Amino acid sequence: MESSSPALELRALGRRFGERAVLRSLTLTLEHGQTLAVLGSNGAGKTTLLRVLAGLLAPHSGRARVLGAELPRERELLRGRIGWIGHEPLLYRALTVSENLSFHARLHGQGRRRVAELLEAVGMSARAKTPVRELSRGMLQRVAVARALIGSPQLLLLDEPEANLDPGAREALEPLIGRDSRCTRVLTSHDPQAALEEADLVLGLRDGAPLLLEPPASIDRDRLSALYSP
Repeated sequence: MESSSPALELRALGRRFGERAVLRSLTLTLEHGQTLAVLGSNGAGKTTLLRVLAGLLAPHSGRARVLGAELPRERELLRGRIGWIGHEPLLYRALTVSENLSFHARLHGQGRRRVAELLEAVGMSARAKTPVRELSRGMLQRVAVARALIGSPQLLLLDEPEANLDPGAREALEPLIGRDSRCTRVLTSHDPQAALEEADLVLGLRDGAPLLLEPPASIDRDRLSALYSP
C-alpha cells in the first residue's frame, strides 16, 4: 500500500440487496486527515456505505480503496486500522467494562495501560468493574468509543456517534473522535448543520445515489432540504 495514496478512493461504487440498489455510482476521493459527512434520510444508504468501507459488505460494482487497500480483496490489510462506532456498541453485556476493553486490547496487541488510558479519557474509570448490561445508553456509547480506539485507528467510521450522549459527554469525547483527533473520519448525521461544521467534504445520498458531493461552504439550505424532502 502506498502511503501517498488518498485515504478513500471510490469509483462508480454500487451495492445491492437483492434487486434493490442501495448504493449507486458513487465516486469520491478523501485525503488523509479529512472528514467526510454523509447526509440523507433514513434508508438513503449511509450505514451501508460505512459497512462497505469497513470491509463488512462487498461492493457489487465499481471500486473501493480504503487506506490503500483494495476491497474486498485486501481487507485483511485493514485489520486494526479502522475504528467503528455504530448503533450497536459491540460489547459483551455479561462482561464488565474493563473485561470488554481488555479483550479488545488483546486482539490489537495492547495491554492494561491502554485500557486504563482510554477509561480515563472517556470518563469511565469509576465504572470499570460494572457489567455492561447495567450501563445507561450514554455510558454504553462512551465505552463503545473506547473500544473503537483501542488499536489507535487511522480511519474512524462514525454512524451517529453522538447518539445518547449528553452535552458533557460530547465535550469529553470531542478530542477523541472529533476534528481534533487528527484521524480521517467518515460520519453520518441527522443534524445537517452540525455535520457541515465538521466536514471537509459532504456527500448527500438519496435512495443510494449521490445528489451532492461538495465542500460544505458551497451547500445552501435548499440543497440540503432536497435530501430529506418526500
